Amino acid sequence: MKPIRIGKIAYTNVLPIYHYLENRSLPLEWIHQVPTELNQGMAEGTIDIGPISSFAYAEQFPKLFLIPDLSISSWGAVRSIYLFSRKSSLSELDGMKIALTTSSSTSVNLLRIILEVFEEVKPSYHSYAPNFQEMMEQNDAALLIGDDALRASWQYSHFHAFDLGYEWYKRTGLSMTFAVWAIRKEVVKERATEVERLLQAFLSAKTKGKRNLQPIIREAKRRLGGSTSFWTEYYEGLCYDLGERELMGLKTFYQYALELGLLDKEVEVQLLDVPKVCICNDRVK
Repeated sequence: MKPIRIGKIAYTNVLPIYHYLENRSLPLEWIHQVPTELNQGMAEGTIDIGPISSFAYAEQFPKLFLIPDLSISSWGAVRSIYLFSRKSSLSELDGMKIALTTSSSTSVNLLRIILEVFEEVKPSYHSYAPNFQEMMEQNDAALLIGDDALRASWQYSHFHAFDLGYEWYKRTGLSMTFAVWAIRKEVVKERATEVERLLQAFLSAKTKGKRNLQPIIREAKRRLGGSTSFWTEYYEGLCYDLGERELMGLKTFYQYALELGLLDKEVEVQLLDVPKVCICNDRVK
């Protein structure tokens, strides 16, 4: 049987969901990529289910379902999405040059909303592979996400670092959803039973990740370093849910993006109807 192709963000921020994901009775193929590559894979049909940028869902929504109760969101600081700047305030970036990571779409467009709508400044934007030193050679600021942003925040602390999750929350009072879990509608139609079991496994893994962070923290430290206290605060500050409150923040983000011309049509958020399942102690089999 053809395996279900599951995307996985190649960053430590997804460990609380994937660390405990076990479903050996299903044929699965894992695809580890950065968000923009996962976005492309979902658009091209080479990935069936997995996390994609919230903005990518907005661009592809007619052929995708959102999976409820799964996201990478924050209520305030996200701690791994930073605009590093030589300027001490965002209002000083009018006309300045900003390097944008090619690893992101949501954060790039969120930054534009924060700067152009809320701060009313108009920088010039330039795309770069996520290399901090190269990005800052000819630019006044640089946007990095995920593990690249974490490393830069530790190594280049003399730059001003603006946390986009906090900047959004400060201006709206809403959560910001950076990534969502989506599934192609044709996969739901063709393999409904397998999809249901897989989603149960995702939800069970998320619950276990919330309850026991210690193995996850050990893995994060093995990959990137950092202290136990840092990773504890980092993971406890992230929200992996997608309920009504998170959806309100997501829809507000889409509305601002539409008004700024970053989207060409209103986004219809379609949640997959997932039967209520027990996500208690037993592993999904």
